[in-house]
Amino acid sequence: MVRQLRENRSRFFKVKCPDCENEQMVFEKASTTVECVVCGKVLAEPSGGKAQLRAEVLATLE
Repeated sequence: MVRQLRENRSRFFKVKCPDCENEQMVFEKASTTVECVVCGKVLAEPSGGKAQLRAEVLATLE
């Protein structure tokens, strides 16, 4: 039996809300709409695979 070693292919992004400049963590493959916890602006929308980000990415965490 051959076992394939799989590394984590998903990551988290630290994003900044374009309206209120709040910084928040967002999963790369978000399956639901992610809204800013302060002002309610949509930061990421699901698209079947990777989420479409509507905010500025500040950092990537793997």
